[in-house]
Amino acid sequence: MAGNSRRPGARHHGKGNTAGSGGRIRRSLRGKGPTPKAEDRVYHKAYKAKQEALKRQAGRPKPKTSRSAVGADWVVGRNPVLEAFQAGLPVKQAYVAEGAERDDRLRDILRFAAEHSVPLLQVTRAELDRVTGGLAHQGVALQLPAFDYADAEDVFEAAFDVPSQGLVVALDGVTDPRNLGAIVRSAAAFGAQGVVIPARRSASMTAAAWKTSAGAAARIPVAKVTNLNQMLRRASGMGFTVVGLAGESGTPLSGLPGMDGPLLLVVGSEGDGLARLVREHCDALVSIPITSQVESLNASVAASIALYEVTQQRS
Repeated sequence: MAGNSRRPGARHHGKGNTAGSGGRIRRSLRGKGPTPKAEDRVYHKAYKAKQEALKRQAGRPKPKTSRSAVGADWVVGRNPVLEAFQAGLPVKQAYVAEGAERDDRLRDILRFAAEHSVPLLQVTRAELDRVTGGLAHQGVALQLPAFDYADAEDVFEAAFDVPSQGLVVALDGVTDPRNLGAIVRSAAAFGAQGVVIPARRSASMTAAAWKTSAGAAARIPVAKVTNLNQMLRRASGMGFTVVGLAGESGTPLSGLPGMDGPLLLVVGSEGDGLARLVREHCDALVSIPITSQVESLNASVAASIALYEVTQQRS
């Protein structure tokens, strides 16, 4: 009979005392979120490839965006940019920020750029902040090209071609770029054939040096050498008289030797003077007589006095 619970195979619909799953089955049916990417699965080959790429990237030097990364090759600010234009500094790229407030200095910059066909790239202020590393640019900046250093051998050969007037200036430990620029300017003014600087512990031809040279850096070669002492030895072997400026020397500047041949004048830093090995490679050491009230002269001032004395004796 239909509904007879005793019939074989019939289902029992009573509530009876049955055991539940405790929600285990329902929880097992829930989704577990999106499937992870292959590169995020620890045992997948894409994960290993990603980790290797991250290691390689970590080993590379990070791009520099700090102030120190850009200061040497940039001139920023309205007065410095205008002065750089007027001094004839080489310009790789000139920038002006969009919406920069117009004043007399900015108008002079724009006028100079137009009259001398200097292209000004207009960028957003945020972009100018980024490329200058956050320097206070006042809406204008100049990027200078890398300085084209001469070969020291070419400088010596040029000086050797005029033996009675051959004159080269070498610097030891001059770390102030303004001193470097001033010495380059004096060397050009007194007829030197070039200036030589060491690659280490020395100022380089940065924007400050360019500006202080007042354009002379474009008219006289500046060479950079890896080893100053080796360069002094080579110059001596070529026939140069190597003379160093040393405040404690008992020989006055008026007693400069080597006036009848090519001369290499070595100038040290204001504080430390010439290094010991540099002194040993000099044929003579001379001093500039000064009063006891002053300990030493600025390196660029001392170089200018010595260069003047050389020209006076040779004339």
